[in-house]
This record gives sequence, structure tokens and C-alpha cells, in this order.
Amino acid sequence: MLLSFEIAARHRPITLVAAEGLPLRAPFGAVEAAVSGDGAAGLALEGADGTRLAVRLEDGRASLLVRIGGAEHALRSRRFGRVSSPPTRLGLTLTGSHLAVLTHEDGAWVARGRIDLREIGGPDTRDPDWLAGLTHDATGAGEVRAGSFGQLGLRDIRVVSHADGSPYRIGSEVLLTATSAGPGFFDTAHTSVWSLSRSGGISWRSDLFFERPDRPGVYGDHATHLVRDGDRWLVATSTWSDFPARKADRVPGALGVTLAESAEDLTRGQHVLPTRRLDLPTDGPTVGTWDPHLARTPDGGWLVGFVSARRFFDFHPLLAAGPSLDHLALRGAATDRRATEGTTLLRVGEDWRVLASDGRDNRRAVRGRYPVFDTTMTEIGALSAPYPTNIPWPSVLPPDPDVPGDEWRLVTFDGRRSGGRLAGYGTHGDVVVMRQAAPA
Repeated sequence: MLLSFEIAARHRPITLVAAEGLPLRAPFGAVEAAVSGDGAAGLALEGADGTRLAVRLEDGRASLLVRIGGAEHALRSRRFGRVSSPPTRLGLTLTGSHLAVLTHEDGAWVARGRIDLREIGGPDTRDPDWLAGLTHDATGAGEVRAGSFGQLGLRDIRVVSHADGSPYRIGSEVLLTATSAGPGFFDTAHTSVWSLSRSGGISWRSDLFFERPDRPGVYGDHATHLVRDGDRWLVATSTWSDFPARKADRVPGALGVTLAESAEDLTRGQHVLPTRRLDLPTDGPTVGTWDPHLARTPDGGWLVGFVSARRFFDFHPLLAAGPSLDHLALRGAATDRRATEGTTLLRVGEDWRVLASDGRDNRRAVRGRYPVFDTTMTEIGALSAPYPTNIPWPSVLPPDPDVPGDEWRLVTFDGRRSGGRLAGYGTHGDVVVMRQAAPA
């Protein structure tokens, strides 16, 4: 099963407001409005506690105006706050604890200012009661939209699957989970669900947010696998939502994998899911685990692929197995890797294969490629496919057995950023759709 692929389509669905309407169920919201290039305009989210999170565009400069507990904070970026051309829209985003102002210039959204509200004694934006009291306001603006935040890019693409590993299809469409990138680092992102048509187009369907078992609040955890198991959904995700950008703030062991169960239709709307920790066996000391992928074996047991890090960032793929998700033992680990992730299970006939992505920080012989392992994590080959920037995951779609002549496909992503220099790393990427290449 060493297939060859070629790129068939690329997508970059950038949207500030994914679904209109307040209140928010999670700290991921946005307000945007049409503006005149030479006029002043402002947007705001206002809390029932008197908090006001506002952005303003005036005289060609964008700024943040925050009121907390009666204290006013005026914040303006000296390097990035001035627009480069007259904007057509003004945007405010709340992503986790980060407030940002964006302007739409020359056909693209550009971040012009950003603040972590925790740095100025801001409210607990993850508190459901605080979120429930939010309203929006606009001055000097045209048509206004307010609601849940969408994305500047999509990464960590996974195929939504049945527990046996087969793709979950709705009609002719296959569902995907993705990490919806915010205007900043990992803590501005969240999980979303998308549909992929047979022609290669993608459409947004839902957002998933999470409660943690060890702390209050709602989190935008991501790098998620959504699994249909009988009449319930299983949701395995990585706790990236509060992973800090500063190395000095990172706590070994804080980054891990959680599991949620739900009987709701998670493929539409917005959902907040309670979770429990999914304990994963590693091959030695670890500072974090992520990228879970689950499959039930024909005998009723489970396989779980994931990633473990010896330190930030030195990481490799592993496979665990057991009679249940609460009783897992290590099956194998690719210990010769130091920048390989996106561990993905694929059933081929009666056999299981483990796919992964060898980042370019590995040694020369195993970089920039998609290795294929057996269930002992012994490499048996590699997929022949274009390898975009960043560390793209190999989400392989088998042909639909009900469609004669259907082809294998591979859906992944790249590291192309958006939102300008201030938004920086974490705003990637494009969705890259590949199809099985014709024999040479």
C-alpha cells in the first residue's frame, strides 16, 4: 500500500465570523463591519460586568481600547498599527484570552494590534457565565456581523471516521476535523468540522470546544480525531489551547490528550464537551503527548496512534493497543525520529498501517516524507506524494466502495501563514487535496 499522489486542489477559507449570533459558548468570537477608508469606526464586545473590549480605526491607525474594572487601557502597535492602504472592513477577534484588531486591506485581513488580556488583569474569558453576558456594539461602521470566530487558516487535518477506521460519509461527502487557526500562536486556535466533496471543495459545518477535567472553563483544544462508535461520538484531542508561546512558560506534562463522549450531532453547530484525560503509555520520560488517532480492531480492542516528546520540541510517533481505551499498552515507537508527528492509522485489507509525517528537522534520511509503519512501528516504506511546508499530516481517504472508479485521496495542509507579520506563526495553513497519481 505504497501509493502515489498528486495535488488536485488547494483551499484557504479565511473567515472572521463563522456563524452569526451571540452569546458565545466559548471564548472564540468576532465582530466585523464595513468601513469607509477616510472615516473613523469602532467595534466592541461588552460584558455584563462592565468589561468593554473595543477596537478603533481612525486616521489610518488601528488601536485597542479595553475597559476592565473601571480602568481604561489604550493600546496601539507602533510597528503594525498603521494601515498600508484604505481598508474596506474592520474586525475584532477574541480567541482564547487574546483580543486582536484586524483590517481588510487589498483583499486580505491583516492583524494591526493584539493583546493577551491576562497581561492587563482582564476577565476570565473562558468563564461560561462571562461569555453568556457578552453583547456587541459598533460606531461609524456599515453592515455589521457578530458571532463565533472562524479561521485564518486550517491545519491538523484528519478524516472523521467510524470506529473500524473507515471514513464517515454523509452522502457523497467525507467529513474532516481541522484546527482553525487564530491570529497568533496555538492558544488562539480551536477545533472545527468540515465536509469534503467528491470534487475537492470544503465547507464549514461545526465547531467543537472542550471542558477540562482538572480546571474550570471552556477551551479551544485542537489536533483532534472525531470517531463515530455505534450511536455515540468519541472525540480525542490535544490540549494545545493554553500552550504558551514563550518557552519559559511551558510546563512539562501539561500538554496531553483528552477524550470526550457525546450522543449529540457534533457535525452541525457548536458544542462544548466535557472530557477526561486519556492516559497513554510512552517509551520513556515525556514532556507532552498529542495528535491522537483511534481505531477499534475486529476483536473489540483499540489501537491509538499518538506523538510523544522527549523535550520541546523533540518528538516521535508511537502506537498503543489494549482491550479498552482505559487499558492501553505500548505496541511500538519510532525512536529514531525527532520531528515526526501526525500519527494516523489506516486499515488496508486485514492489516493495519501507521502513517506519519517526517518533518525537515529529522536527520537527512528521514525528512520531508510520509513514512508507513507496521504495528510494531517498523518502517516498511513511504507514500509518494508532494510534501508541503511545515509538518503536513497524511490523512488518506480510501475509495468509496459504492462509487465505481473512485480514487484514493490524501488531504493535508501546509505552513503558509496569513494575517500579516504581527499574527505570525500559528496562522497556517492551506488545505491541500491530493488524488491518486496515474501510473507512470
